[in-house]
Amino acid sequence: MKAAVKKIIEKYGNDKFRLMDVLIDIQQEDGYISREAISQIAEEYGMSEVDVEQTVSFYHFFSQKPTGKYSIYLNNSAVANMMGRAEVAETFTRELGIKFGEVTPDGLAGLFETSCIGMNDQEPAAIINNHIFTRLTPFRVKEIVRDIKEGKDVGEMNVQDYGDGENRSDLIRSVVSNNIRKIGPVLERNFKAGQAIEKIIKMKPEEVIDEVKKSNMRGRGGAGFPTGLKWEFCRNAAGEKKYIFCNADEGEPGTFKDRVILTERPRLLFEGMVIAGYAVGANEGIVYIRYEYKYLEQYLEEVLQKAREANYLGKNILGKKGFNFDIRIQFGAGAYVCGEESALIESAEGKRGEPRDRPPFPVEKGYHDMPTVVNNVETLCSVVKVILNGGEWYKSFGTHESTGTKLLSISGDCKFPGVYEVVWGFSVDDILDMVGADKENVQAVQVGGPSGALIAPNEFNRILGYEDLATGGSLIIIGNERDILNDIVLNFMDFFIEESCGSCSTCRIVPTLMRNKLNKILNARGIQQDIEDLKEWGKILRASRCGLGQTAANPILSSLKNLPNLYEEKIQKNKSFDSGFDLNAVIKESAKATGRVPNV
Repeated sequence: MKAAVKKIIEKYGNDKFRLMDVLIDIQQEDGYISREAISQIAEEYGMSEVDVEQTVSFYHFFSQKPTGKYSIYLNNSAVANMMGRAEVAETFTRELGIKFGEVTPDGLAGLFETSCIGMNDQEPAAIINNHIFTRLTPFRVKEIVRDIKEGKDVGEMNVQDYGDGENRSDLIRSVVSNNIRKIGPVLERNFKAGQAIEKIIKMKPEEVIDEVKKSNMRGRGGAGFPTGLKWEFCRNAAGEKKYIFCNADEGEPGTFKDRVILTERPRLLFEGMVIAGYAVGANEGIVYIRYEYKYLEQYLEEVLQKAREANYLGKNILGKKGFNFDIRIQFGAGAYVCGEESALIESAEGKRGEPRDRPPFPVEKGYHDMPTVVNNVETLCSVVKVILNGGEWYKSFGTHESTGTKLLSISGDCKFPGVYEVVWGFSVDDILDMVGADKENVQAVQVGGPSGALIAPNEFNRILGYEDLATGGSLIIIGNERDILNDIVLNFMDFFIEESCGSCSTCRIVPTLMRNKLNKILNARGIQQDIEDLKEWGKILRASRCGLGQTAANPILSSLKNLPNLYEEKIQKNKSFDSGFDLNAVIKESAKATGRVPNV
């Protein structure tokens, strides 16, 4: 054990800031992170055991108990449930003879729930030892469990052909489908690696920034901050070293476009990082990728290596003296909050992914307290096209406030779920036509994932853009047959509660209170005052210090605003008080055990 841990630590240069990598390797090798491993890491790095343990305990895919030779993580997202997850989950528990959160007595298999894994267009889906299984059915689960009991290698459990595009490559070999339904200027296939780099080395860094500013491009991660302005702030910030981060921690339930870019257009993404590095004066880039996409690791490392061989990365890039820039991959370990840029940086430094107080912002003090640009995957890909075609060309797409194109991850009740590249300014109604949704049967559309807005049919004429409906890229279409409060809103609230870092008391307490209140209404014990309470309590969350806490009430507040009838139908009329406490239910078990009849 000690020799193995020491070897892993040495693999990452005895650098305590690479703690995440060390823990990921130990977790994969041993199936858990033991107390002995934690003690040794602390000793090697000169840290306290508490500092190591607090990182281990923060992330979903780290465990201090064995997770089984075969670790099964079944997605529990809203769309997975819409597509038949309940039967799949029941079959897993029956065939393995264990409940979720347990490991078989012989240590063979562990069964766990996990949040959205970026496969909403091919649900139900699961991760087994970093292999993705999509479109699961009860029958398919029986086959998988049979193979597990026979000791088969997970890579040999496939019964279908590999997915399309690079999913078929020898370095991925995955059944995942890209489902690219509409290609635009960013996703188009004619990109030639190196062209944009050849162009920028003939420009001054300030000219590169000016071209990006001219495009009016706004960040594609959701917040929409002007990209060129962010780069300018970082370039002008004081610091011995500067960094470029690509935020590929695509954790918003319903979003999967970045996974498709990482699979099919990684060269475009990496070139965008090189351009950003040149513009701000950085020589190191880090791609922070969610753990759920670890099956892409070998492939992405190969792409990076080929870029180095072509001198698109490394020293004196394409002969430009002093232009040195390289990229490394940093995987997360399962924490939605790490999609927030400062939490992502904390995680990359080997710590808990807790958002920092701001200011200072990352462009002033980010990674290792140095000026840092954090851009989304799609943003960096778009930058390449801006450099190749010009800022004015980019501005010719979209609207005045929302220039360019947007990649959408569309799933739910439609014929053609997948990735669509559209210009900003499309209406929701246009989207429904495009994806083959039966508009007569659409009850609502969730725009922007749980943190976004649930809109009703009377608002389907609204447009996608920062002027109206801003979105990081997720649209979930919800048919009339769905119970929105139970199937969607409650699921989203559970998600926010599970994913909170717990740092702010607002985020730690209020979402749970709101979920309990929602459950009271769903259990036919609600009154009008409960609805008023939900509206008021939701305001408290605005005091949270990061986007997760500030938007954690959105599933309830948005559905209350746009679909109030769903709540009105369930509350008790003409009743001003109901505590929601059911004494009969509470004493039912004790009464049964003692053979007494409750007198209440």
